[in-house]
Amino acid sequence: MSMTTILMTVLGIAVFVVGLLFSIAWHELGHLSTAKLFGIRVPQYMVGFGPTIWSRKKGDTEYGFKAIPAGGYIRMIGMFPPGPDGRIEARSTSPWRGMIEDARSAAFEELEPGDESRLFYTRKPWKRVIVMFAGPFMNLVLAVAIFMGVAMTFGFQTQTTEVAGVQQCVIAQSENRDTCKTSDPVSPAKAAGLEEGDTIVAFNGQKIDDWATLSDKIRQTIGPATITVRRDGQEQTLNAVLKKNAVAKKDGHGEVVPDQYISAGYLGFAAKTEILPLSFGDSVVRMGDMIENGVDSIIALPGKIPDLWNAAFSDGERGDDSPVGVVGAARIGGEVMNLDIPAQNQIAMMLFLLAGFNLSLFLFNMLPLLPLDGGHIAGALWEALRRNAARVFRRPDPGPFDVAKLMPVAYVVAGVFICFTLLVLVADIVNPVKIT
Repeated sequence: MSMTTILMTVLGIAVFVVGLLFSIAWHELGHLSTAKLFGIRVPQYMVGFGPTIWSRKKGDTEYGFKAIPAGGYIRMIGMFPPGPDGRIEARSTSPWRGMIEDARSAAFEELEPGDESRLFYTRKPWKRVIVMFAGPFMNLVLAVAIFMGVAMTFGFQTQTTEVAGVQQCVIAQSENRDTCKTSDPVSPAKAAGLEEGDTIVAFNGQKIDDWATLSDKIRQTIGPATITVRRDGQEQTLNAVLKKNAVAKKDGHGEVVPDQYISAGYLGFAAKTEILPLSFGDSVVRMGDMIENGVDSIIALPGKIPDLWNAAFSDGERGDDSPVGVVGAARIGGEVMNLDIPAQNQIAMMLFLLAGFNLSLFLFNMLPLLPLDGGHIAGALWEALRRNAARVFRRPDPGPFDVAKLMPVAYVVAGVFICFTLLVLVADIVNPVKIT
């Protein structure tokens, strides 16, 4: 490995780490700003975990950085209400009960005179929902802003209606070969006289502006068709007879479904690809697809554990859609900086990587499980439902929902997350996802 490669890898990792730290700080800023807006005291705002490497106190909040850049947090006073007897100190020999009381005690350990009116649990449920949702929402805003900005200014690799090459014969795509046999018929594109460099502007007399429309029309046609092309600045019409062939199946978004084929019309040419900026509308659609894919990936995580295990501790292959942790993403950042592509392409790929990371932070934190933000949101919503139901049915106010009672479950969930994170970490080190 050359010194240049090493330096570019380190640069890519450093750029990703800076983006990661900014994303974490941005997330916690959402919690901090809304907590202060609603009068909740916040003793700490920290980026990272472990030993503190720098901090400064301003007002009643200590701001700082910690040694391990793998997360962040703010401390709010009174995250959990007191117990039924009004006491907050730990006082039980039961391990499960002790977890609840330890969590409750920690929520009040920095209580100062005058804080009685600045406790998190005393705020109305809708305010607590806003405070807990604000962090993930900041990640969603950042992901959308980065994605939309890059999509509309830089763009995506897009297939066009320009001909990059003409197939010489008809070969079923399911056969996975490029060499023609003597028994293979001549492709309709070659027989019609289509040439490399032609731009298809109309199909059967209908104007064509994009590859998706052209591809659909070709697939829907078997038999005679007219193809209008622009060649050397002049338009001319070619007559083709499209044949039935086994072609790659597409999903509802027009993306190819791996290893699945259908019978459809076939012309026989390769479309040229270019990086083209998207319109605002197309960018919104792409962003929606990205969010949908992110949700699907979160749902599919449990099913990927066996493959991750095999990739980490056996000879299993690491799939392109395999979960990637912070270490794996940083390695990808290093690879991006070593790709033999223009600098603007590298910048765009790094920004897309950061956008994807922030979207993952949003989706993951919205899971309705403690200790994630979504778990606290679920608790506040349940409290609002209980209190409103009591008001409607003229029953006594049940009071704040004691989220601390769910702490044993939270510890189990946290343990599962830690084990999964460690598994991904091992896989990222011994069998990383690669883009080269």
